[in-house]
Amino acid sequence: MLVPIQITPKAEAEIKHIMANKNIPENYFLRVGVKGGGCGGMSYALGFDKSKPEDQEFEIAGIPVLIEKRHFMFLMGMQIDFFEGDEARGFTFVNPDLPKRHDL
Repeated sequence: MLVPIQITPKAEAEIKHIMANKNIPENYFLRVGVKGGGCGGMSYALGFDKSKPEDQEFEIAGIPVLIEKRHFMFLMGMQIDFFEGDEARGFTFVNPDLPKRHDL
């Protein structure tokens, strides 16, 4: 099965840290999605959730991942990264085909 997104090693480590230390239930997945966006276009979303009938399940970098089927076309080829700077830290969605970064 084609995996629509990639998770960088930095993002993988942070997601696994969150799962282990924030009492995320074992039957929850990392949900990756998009939200409609008005003038700014789409925004990207990450969270933890149970599987629903409209979801496709994946295992990416050892992380159980959910993507709602209707979000595939917006996420295909995206890479989830994690950055830590002097004043900010967080997850970033990067489309390798575009030079722009989409921060959460």
